[in-house]
Amino acid sequence: MSKLAESLPPGVLAGALRFVFGLPAPLRRLIAGRPITLDGQRLHPEAQLLLRLQQLGGEDWQTTTPAANRTALTRSTALVRGPVVGNVTVRAVSMDGVGGRFYTPRGLPEGSPLLVFYHGGGWVSGDLDSHDNLCRFLAVEAGVRVLSADYRLAPEHPFPAAADDAQTAYEWAVANAAELRIDPARIALGGDSAGGNLAAVTALHAGDVKPVFLLLFYPAVDATVRRRSRELFGNGFFLTDQKMDWFLDHYAPSRDSHTDPRLSVLLAEDLSGLPPTYLATAGFDPLRDEGEAFAEKLAAQGVPVVLRRYEGLFHGYANILGVGGVFREAVAEAVGALRTGLALANTRQGVAETA
Repeated sequence: MSKLAESLPPGVLAGALRFVFGLPAPLRRLIAGRPITLDGQRLHPEAQLLLRLQQLGGEDWQTTTPAANRTALTRSTALVRGPVVGNVTVRAVSMDGVGGRFYTPRGLPEGSPLLVFYHGGGWVSGDLDSHDNLCRFLAVEAGVRVLSADYRLAPEHPFPAAADDAQTAYEWAVANAAELRIDPARIALGGDSAGGNLAAVTALHAGDVKPVFLLLFYPAVDATVRRRSRELFGNGFFLTDQKMDWFLDHYAPSRDSHTDPRLSVLLAEDLSGLPPTYLATAGFDPLRDEGEAFAEKLAAQGVPVVLRRYEGLFHGYANILGVGGVFREAVAEAVGALRTGLALANTRQGVAETA
């Protein structure tokens, strides 16, 4: 990060970002540079502009130390997450030793569905604050309560600590459904990146009460194979090849753990018990191909799945709610899928009760 960027408050930089995004289209194109086309996909002009501004401002998601990485992610998220989403009450919860944050849209009646959400950040960074506005947005727009889990981070707590905490959070939500005023038969799991990994792993190992829907943004699902998208998009599009190795080395330093389905969930032999799934990938994302391979395996094993590739976007778009429009539109589509999935789960539940 440049010294100038470090000296300016995040609010000032966020305002400058919004100003640039509000410029006439010809000026925005001039700043962004020549269009970028790769693998038959064109990087969306808004995505290209944001990457260019981050480059010019010296903003980077650093991998020098875990502390520096966490600080950089916190700062970069503050620039793009947008104004705080209102009309939702928020309170802290403790889930058998795992911290969390519980979101309830104002006026939402008792007995609503619940989304248990796991934040991204490579299992090393990210926290309740980094994904606070995204959770608010999901809660309000989908009309659900949201429970965000503050799982332990590596390297202080390596694999499988995060997976253990993710499981604990889900089981706690099931056991405390009455206190949370949610319907235990309509609990969805969701997450972005490493959080998507934890959501899928948790669903795979759920007990008697199964989640009814999976909401996965560009999940990490296979630590054993370097797919083509990693070679194509491993540099210059926010999440890099170097960062992926760095995260994995901190979370799962033992190579033996890389084949464990609690990390590489794509390698699980039987995925047929997973719930209906909405899986979104980004075209310019090193994780694109493994996410799509996971969706294909789900479909092959009979799991209803909607796979949506946003060709012009890059990894991390779900947190970009404050600048441009294409990022927010992509998250809004996921919200629609979540609402539909939960409504269909309610229908299936009603049919089962009358059978």
